[in-house]
Parts: sequence; structure tokens; C-alpha cells
Amino acid sequence: MLEKGKKNNLLRHRMLFAGILCLFVFCSLAQEQKSKSSSRAPRSKVYLLHSDLLRKDAVRPDAQIVVGNVKFRHDSMYMFCDSAYYYDKTGSFEAFSNVRMEQGDTLFIYGDHLFYDGYTQIAELRKNVRLENRNTQLYTDSLNYDRIANLGYYFDGGTLMDEENVLSSDWGEYSPVTKESVFNYNVKLLNPKFTMTSDTLHYNTMSKIARIVGPSNIVGDSTHIYSELGYYNTTTGKAQLLNRSEVTSGSRKLVADSIDYDRDLGVSKAFFDVVITDTLNKNLMTCEYGYYDDRRKYSFATDRAVAVDYSQGDSLFLHADTLLMRSFNLGTDSMYREMQAFHKSRFYRTDVQGVADSIIFNTKDSCLTLYRDPIVWNNNQQLLGERIHVYMNDSTIDWAHIVNQALSVELLDSVYNQVTGKEMKAYFENGQMRHVNVSGSVRLVYYPMEKDSTLIGMNVSETSELDMFLKEQKIEKIIMRPKSTGTLYPMTQIPAGKDKLDNFVWFDYIRPMHKNDIFEWRAKKAEDQLKANVRGKAPLPNQGLFDKKKE
Repeated sequence: MLEKGKKNNLLRHRMLFAGILCLFVFCSLAQEQKSKSSSRAPRSKVYLLHSDLLRKDAVRPDAQIVVGNVKFRHDSMYMFCDSAYYYDKTGSFEAFSNVRMEQGDTLFIYGDHLFYDGYTQIAELRKNVRLENRNTQLYTDSLNYDRIANLGYYFDGGTLMDEENVLSSDWGEYSPVTKESVFNYNVKLLNPKFTMTSDTLHYNTMSKIARIVGPSNIVGDSTHIYSELGYYNTTTGKAQLLNRSEVTSGSRKLVADSIDYDRDLGVSKAFFDVVITDTLNKNLMTCEYGYYDDRRKYSFATDRAVAVDYSQGDSLFLHADTLLMRSFNLGTDSMYREMQAFHKSRFYRTDVQGVADSIIFNTKDSCLTLYRDPIVWNNNQQLLGERIHVYMNDSTIDWAHIVNQALSVELLDSVYNQVTGKEMKAYFENGQMRHVNVSGSVRLVYYPMEKDSTLIGMNVSETSELDMFLKEQKIEKIIMRPKSTGTLYPMTQIPAGKDKLDNFVWFDYIRPMHKNDIFEWRAKKAEDQLKANVRGKAPLPNQGLFDKKKE
């Protein structure tokens, strides 16, 4: 029994505690509601200042019917109409015909019908509503204006106008104090220079800045912008676009994490994961920082910059510290582009690879020029010199011109065919070397073959000019002129050191082996560097005369 009494007492205490807690919550909610209500309480009475006629009506016993030149005041807001039902006790009225609200000399609201609640301080205007705030006008058929929040909002379609733009949407709000406006659903901004469409847009009538907070399109005469987050100054045309925004001009599209855009200059600065695509010329550029000038057709890329040409089935990938794209003779039939890649340049394609300090590609003659320690590979063939010109035909290699200290090396299993001279020209068919012309101090090491590819021996020759013809990557014929000196060594009798030319180098440790390998720069070893050509001073005619004058 004692135990049972203890349990009953414990139960009663719990019930009492729960009751007190519920009462506390109820009182708190009531107090909160009271606070909210008091915050909406009218600061002062709604006054009827004037009417030509005042009467009562049995249908509305709590209303005063006022007719003719009706004027109300609530705080600093004056309200006018032709007639109204005035509810003095609740501080509210319903106004009809020629409705007008005035606050100072900056805010005017017009409409055909108004219900004003002095308690909530909300004005509900209907039909032919027009709000004027200095140089801003808002047009709608349904507008609610909250005097406490200083905010007007429509929900059945409306249009806002200022000196620069016309904005329309299904739903919107406008603050005469902050000049901020919010638009939702079927948003359209019209400007003489562009059109913006969106589902959500924030706009300031003072700064003329549109804040993009949802999928939005900005279409100008030559440019199309897509963004889901950013800012656009409708006056200056400057924008900051975030979250993988896109800027499209003709066939070129720029995409990046962040874009600084200038409409009047036609300039875009892009940051992080930048992609510039040209669908017409079928090429693209990627980097971490990019710059594009639409008017000059000039682009700049750095920080893991890569240019990709995919105009043919096999794409060419080019990387350098910095990539530049310039256009010349704009607006003429002779317009051409020039791609410049400088410092630690590397390119890769299945049939051809190359490295150099700097590379320039000119669309005028489709020439790819490699400067400073250039090397080009084609299958098992290696070409190098002081400067290399590679001429393309429909993005496939046509012929190559090697200037000074030219060296061609072909790998055959474990031996190397080699030819060197002052100048070399190599011609290609279907991506394979077909003909090589070498002139100036030509030296040659090559391995003639039987028809079954058995090596006959090693030939070492010297001449003034050489033409070498290849078929299926094998030497078919060699022509030397005007004369040559050479020796053929059997494979078992090749003297030590005779199987390599003096300038022989095989740069297998530098060659890009796949498209991602272009990012790994590997310089030549010190012992493999080209020797500088030292030219002696040319003797002047009658040098003795100058020497006598010096004495």
C-alpha cells in the first residue's frame, strides 16, 4: 500500500508539472501574439479630413458613407477618392473611383479601388493601379502596399519602369525606401541594348544593378549570357557571373566558375576551370585564367592552359605556360588567326608530337613553327634543329622544314637511321613521312634492308645534298649529289662509335606519350643541348687600309 501511494504521488507531481509547462507555453504564445499585434497597432487615428457629403446607411450601420472630394490622413499618408465607406471604429475604409495615395513628394499610388486597414496599415489597391516613386513607375491591377514595411507587392502580373529598363513578371515587390525590387515567375527585363529573362531577379532602380539568383538569359545584339548567380549593371554593361556561367558570341562560348564581363568593351575575364569553345572552327581552350576580347577576336589563357583542335577525327592537344590567340584583318576576306604558345610548349596527337620553348600556329599558311630547342616526332621518326616549320593540310601534317643543325633519326628495332645537314625538308602522305630532302654538309648513317626486312649492314656517307624516299616507314631509295663518299659495313663488322653521328640524340625521355603528358615539362639534358653555331667575323675588303688609319 505504501509503495502504491508513492507511485500515485509521483504521478500527480508529473501531471502538475506538465500542466504548469503547458500553461507557460500558452502564456508565452499569447504574449508573442500580443507583441506581434501591438507592433501592427496604428500609430495614430485614421482621420477623415473632408467630404462633400456624409451619411449613414442601414445596410452598413457601422460605416459612414462619404461622397465627393473625399480626403483621409493616416500619419504622413494622405488618401483621396470620389467616395468611400469609412469605418471609424476600426480605422479602415473602402474607397472607390479616382483613388490616390500621397506620401510626401516622392510616393504616389493610383487606382480604381482601395481598401485601407488602419490596424495592419496595409493598403489593397485594385484595377488600373500605378505606383510612382520619383523616376520609377509600377503598373498592375492588384497591388498591396504595406506602410510599416514600406513595401508594395503585386501577385497577378505587373510592370516596373525606370529611366533605363522595363521589367515585367507574374509576381513582384518594390520598396520606395531602398529602391530594391524582387521579381518572380516569367521575369523579363527590356533594355535598348539587351533583353534579360529569368524566373527570379532582384533589381535596384537607383544603382540599375540586376542581381541574378536563378537561371537567367541575357541576349544582346551579338552576345548571349547564361547565368544562375551574379550581378549585371544594366547601365555600364559590366557583370560578375558565378557558378559556371556562359558567355556566347557567335560560334564561341566561354564557361567558367567566375566571369567578369564588360558589354561595352566586349571583354570577358574568366577564372577557374575555364573552357572556351569554338564550334565553327572546332577547337577549344581550357585554363584556370582566361581573357577574351570579342571585338578584336583576341584570347589569352594561362595556368594549365590547353588548346585542343578537334576539326579532324584525331584531336591535337597543345599546352604551354601561356596561350594567345590573335586575329588579323578583321572584317575582310583575308582575315586569319595566329595561335601563340610560349614557354615550355608541348603538343600531342596520335600521329605527331612535339616540344619547344615557343610555338606559333598561323591559319594564313597553316604553319606550325617551333622555336628554341624544337623536337617533332612522327611514329618512329624524330626531327630536330634550331627551328622547325610544320605545314598542315586540313589539320594533318603536310611537310616540315627544319632550319640549321637539322637531324632526322628513325628507330629500327635497336638501330637508328640518321641523317643530318644544315637544312632539311620532310614531306608526308597520310600522316607518314614519304620524302626527305637534306642540303648542306649532309652526313648519313643508315641500314639497308633485304625485302624480308633483314639488315644488310650499315652505310656511313657524306654528301652535299640528299633525297631519301620512304614507303611504309622504310627507306625505299636514297639519292646523293653531286657526289658522295661512304662505306658499307657488314652488321658483324661495324666499328665502335661509328653507328652514331656526332650530333646524334634520341629524346625518348622528352616525348609526350599521351594527351595528359603535355603537362609534364622535361628539359633536355645538358649533354644533349644543341651546340651554338659560332660564325667567324667576315673579313672586310681592303682591311689593311683601316688598320693603317688606326696606326
